[in-house]
Amino acid sequence: MINWTEATPINSLVGGILIGVAVSILILFNGKVAGISGILGGVIKLKAEDIGWRLLFLLGLLVSPVIYSIFFALPKVNFESGHWTVLTAGLLVGLGTRYGSGCTSGHGICGISRLSIRSLVATMTFMLAGVVTVFITHHLI
Repeated sequence: MINWTEATPINSLVGGILIGVAVSILILFNGKVAGISGILGGVIKLKAEDIGWRLLFLLGLLVSPVIYSIFFALPKVNFESGHWTVLTAGLLVGLGTRYGSGCTSGHGICGISRLSIRSLVATMTFMLAGVVTVFITHHLI
C-alpha cells in the first residue's frame, strides 16, 4: 500500500530519467536491450563473447543502492509475507520471464519505447497478472 505522506515524486522522476538514460546508452552504444532477465540469463549461460558488459551492468544494479545510501536514507522494506512466499514468488516471476521472453524492464521500458506490439502485449499481461494476483491474495484468500 502506498503511504502518500512519504511519497517522493522528485526522487521517482530523477530515477526514471536515470533509467531512461541508462537504457538509451546501452542500446545506442552496445546495440543491446536492457532487459534484466536476458542480461542475467546471458551470464548464467556463460556467453564468453559478451559476459563483460553483462557483469558490469549487474554490478551497477548491486552497487547503485550503496552509492544512493551515501547521500540519502534507503527506504525501509517490510515484507508482510514469509520468506517462503517471497522465494516462491521470485521463482514464479523468473519462470514467467522465460515464458514471456523477457521481463518488465526489457518489454516495458525498452520494448514499448521502440513501439513493439509484442512488448506492449507482454507488459499488459504482466500488469494484469499482478492485479489479479493481488486481488486473489488480498481479497479472496
